[in-house]
Amino acid sequence: MWVLLRSGYPLRILLPLRGPWMGWRALPRSLALGPPRRRYRKEALAALEVPVLPVTATEIRQYLRAHGIPFQDGHSCVRAPSPFVGASKLKDETGAATSFSLFIDKTTGRFLCMTSLAEGSWEDFQASVEGQGDGAREGVLLSEAPEAEDSEEVQRIWDRAVPLWELPEPEEAQVARVMFGLTKVTDDTLKRFGVRYLRPARSLVFPWFSPGGLALRGLKLLGAKGQGDRVHYVETTIPQPGAFHNLFGLPLISRRDVEVVLTSRELDSLALSQSTGLPTLALPRGTACLPPALLPYLEQFRRIVLWLGDDLRSWEAAKLFARKLNPKRCSLVRPGDQQPSPLEALNQGLNLSRILRTALPAWHKSIVSFRQLREEVLGELSNVEQAAGVRWSRFPDLNRLLKGHRKGELTVFTGPTGSGKTTFISEYALDLCTQGVNTLWGSFEISNVRLARVMLTQFAVGRLEEQLDKYDEWADRFEDLPLYFMTFHGQQSIRTVIDTMQHAVYVYDICHVVIDNLQFMMGHEQLSTDRIAAQDYIIGAFRKFATDSSCHVTLVIHPRKEDDDKELQTASIFGSAKASQEADNVLILQDRRLVTGPGKRYLQVSKNRFDGDVGVFPLEFNKSSLTFSIPPKSKARLKKIKDDNGLVAKKPSSGKKGAVPQISETHSDQVPNPNKPDLSKPSR
Repeated sequence: MWVLLRSGYPLRILLPLRGPWMGWRALPRSLALGPPRRRYRKEALAALEVPVLPVTATEIRQYLRAHGIPFQDGHSCVRAPSPFVGASKLKDETGAATSFSLFIDKTTGRFLCMTSLAEGSWEDFQASVEGQGDGAREGVLLSEAPEAEDSEEVQRIWDRAVPLWELPEPEEAQVARVMFGLTKVTDDTLKRFGVRYLRPARSLVFPWFSPGGLALRGLKLLGAKGQGDRVHYVETTIPQPGAFHNLFGLPLISRRDVEVVLTSRELDSLALSQSTGLPTLALPRGTACLPPALLPYLEQFRRIVLWLGDDLRSWEAAKLFARKLNPKRCSLVRPGDQQPSPLEALNQGLNLSRILRTALPAWHKSIVSFRQLREEVLGELSNVEQAAGVRWSRFPDLNRLLKGHRKGELTVFTGPTGSGKTTFISEYALDLCTQGVNTLWGSFEISNVRLARVMLTQFAVGRLEEQLDKYDEWADRFEDLPLYFMTFHGQQSIRTVIDTMQHAVYVYDICHVVIDNLQFMMGHEQLSTDRIAAQDYIIGAFRKFATDSSCHVTLVIHPRKEDDDKELQTASIFGSAKASQEADNVLILQDRRLVTGPGKRYLQVSKNRFDGDVGVFPLEFNKSSLTFSIPPKSKARLKKIKDDNGLVAKKPSSGKKGAVPQISETHSDQVPNPNKPDLSKPSR
């Protein structure tokens, strides 16, 4: 989960570098075979000892011109002649020239040769061009081949799967069609896309063929489970999701196609292709992520329509993906009652071609009136719960106050030293991550190993030290979470941290960044009077990043020194008032153990820009699982303020003798404390 162990893969193939401008120095990578190891799919975002600015599109063009390499400027990539193919391979089977088959990503600088499938980093490319004759054989690594175990499993499943129309019992085929909503999808469509059915698992099987359709590289199994009147689909990929980069339908794309429709599900691509006849591709990870490794395969299209689903999350993902693909060539199908997902539209008898014609351009030069905003406003009004964001499953009281976790916001979190800020915020972020929120952790105070150990314990809801035989089981499940860690520790330049965050948003579609904490990131060098100004600058940089990248940033800040018998307030956050002013949400972990004894910890929401609700609720720490979430059988004890006049809502008297009015939804063991901050003021 933490580091990509490249030496654990099978031997990669070397291709000779050819071209008049190529050098003869071997690339600086080890090809030594090592013992079989467990494969990890997540990459740690490297900490840079010396800040290195990321490559820009301008620098890529200048470099190519300086070395006399011809190139063509594309939508998201720069195309250049590939040095990894000989002159005999510069034409495909149709005789068309393929000399410009090397694609260089404008944002990351990574390259991919579409003919030989050679790929590498920008540094690899520079080393190849600038290398000098040393007699060594030059070469570049191919994409990592799947492990032998995966390849055998893929072939075994594929051989056992059969087409739906070849099932021995027609009733079984009809049940499968109804289960997956394929009653109107023809056998010809399924055959053209190579879809099969695995009887033992009752799952559809979607193949992943290498470019050109020469070899089977992976599979996606889609199972269906009924949940009331809806169907819940369960996906399983071989290899694991991080290495599954299939664009379903790619073998059917012609070089002459200039328009394509992207969907989030393979079933939607089947429906679209059958109904409209247009080229269509399904993204391997749905609305969760658009891996940059797939961008070269989309370069040929002048227009891309994104029809990713029928909910607000699909709409947000479509806008995010359009930024990678170049918004000027993208159009988006807005979710609505008359514009459901493509498969549902086909089953309802709607005209899919007409829906595609209503797609909105993703790029506008400027917003000149409410006319361009009215559909956005209608979308939020008609999807109130989705507009509120992703709801926590472990903290129901937090849902009642903040309503949800939303993109583009800045949350400031503070609490006394030793109160458990890191432990709480790790569970807070883990809760969202288990619901599909792509998360990036920047732990500047404690090591990633220690943090991951805490999160794994919280994920398993128990200490694994006492049950090591279950470690692999929980670690496998934890590894599949969309969770990444920056390897920074201690003082770091804000520019380096922001560059890393931007890279993570582009490559991994990160939606939530946690910075723990601001003071450790700043270090102890700026102890003069400009320390406050430096902190304000950093907070402004995080605020700008959250807005520009549509990414939620949770920033942990230590409070200034307060007396132990006083509770923290918004003004207790270290530094100037800029932190609380820039923040959309302010959370305070109050710790009253030193005054009232053990167990008196609670979370206070002192600012909520979304709808103004503020309040407090108690937290119960479970030492065995390191969790703060309230056990399912416990009664929620929320002290909530939701009145325009700033009045605390009172619970009506029960009529019993001696009954005392209680604060709304407050447990009877909670006694008002004179030291508590005034919560009657509305959030600003």
